[in-house]
Amino acid sequence: MYKPRGNPNWCAPQIPSSSEPTVSAFELETKKLGLSPDDFVGSAVLKEWARKNKDQRFVPSDLLQAWGFNS
Repeated sequence: MYKPRGNPNWCAPQIPSSSEPTVSAFELETKKLGLSPDDFVGSAVLKEWARKNKDQRFVPSDLLQAWGFNS
């Protein structure tokens, strides 16, 4: 008997399994540090994290500008 090869649904779009929004690494870091949005600019630890991760992770552009980083 002939067995079809390949994925028959290769062109069908995949629907995300969860409708919950994803959490960015920036949000996880601020939650871990226990910071509120008012504390972001003044946090030296968050600023250092953003400096190390600004090219690989999402960091809000207004914070990058406030810290003087080139985005």
